[in-house]
Amino acid sequence: MKSKRSILTATLIAGLMTVSPVTFGPAYAQTQDGQAVGAAIERVATGLAGRIGFAAQEIGGDDVIAFNGDETFVMASTYKVAIAAAVLDRVDRGELSLDQMVDVTPDMMMIGDAALSDTFVHPGLQLSVANLIEIMITESDNTATDISMGLAGGPAAVTEYLRRLEITDFRVDRTTGEIIGEFYGLPGPATMKVAMEAFVTRPELMTIMGDRNLDFEADPRDQSTPLAMLQLLLAIDSGAATSAESRDFLINVMSRTRTGAGRLKGLLPRGTPVANKTGTIGGVANDVGYITLPDGRRFAVAVFTKSSATSEADRDRAIAEVTRSLFDYFYVGQMARQ
Repeated sequence: MKSKRSILTATLIAGLMTVSPVTFGPAYAQTQDGQAVGAAIERVATGLAGRIGFAAQEIGGDDVIAFNGDETFVMASTYKVAIAAAVLDRVDRGELSLDQMVDVTPDMMMIGDAALSDTFVHPGLQLSVANLIEIMITESDNTATDISMGLAGGPAAVTEYLRRLEITDFRVDRTTGEIIGEFYGLPGPATMKVAMEAFVTRPELMTIMGDRNLDFEADPRDQSTPLAMLQLLLAIDSGAATSAESRDFLINVMSRTRTGAGRLKGLLPRGTPVANKTGTIGGVANDVGYITLPDGRRFAVAVFTKSSATSEADRDRAIAEVTRSLFDYFYVGQMARQ
């Protein structure tokens, strides 16, 4: 019996060989074969996550492979890519510098993936802008994120930066402290002090982080479509979002991401270069970034999930299945064209 992957790979190649592309947009073209392939990939991941949306495009290519690409999803920590890019835009304009030192005080410490709050329990910490971006992306540290959000000018400034890039279906509204505080029903942003006091009086809060929260997902704030996130990734890579120097800095940082090993990277051939940023909250598991093919070509990809009652391992597997199928489409499919 053929495996799901061999069947899917055959479907991808057949689609490439038999369907003529029809372009729906000049910059982010979606093709008929891309739509068919997107649907085939979605079927493989069905049952592993509640709802899936994804969008991918080869760097320098025309075809966009997408499924539910225009549907909005909670971004969770994947929105940290936009925050980093907005900070780097200020660096490019001379308003900040990567070596500029920033005070990190105890009252700034947030819960979540908390490399800073777990390590530095005493006052007296300073970090450079470069290191704040580094730990925000590689460790998904929420303290570093909210400080970086302030450096960018706040959520409204990040959204305005995206609009300057003509990215519309992508909104940044809150700090991570505010997002997590509202998710848990805390009386304010999820600082270590506020959260620890709440967890003492309501210990059941410690168990709900992985549970889906449909009311939270229904809130339109801090959501993006897969296609809008893809647009940001392509804008960063092309140099439209930042200078070339800042682009290289950010993509290099993303290549050191330590979270989500089972997501974009989960089913790729060993040693495949990946630069990514994950996001997780409630029934949401996401991963976005860049993947390098064996022949040196690269593609950008955004995979979002939501409303999942499955385990986090299953959600990770859904993202991995989508990513490996896209990898096969762009790599094996290219050979079928030749």
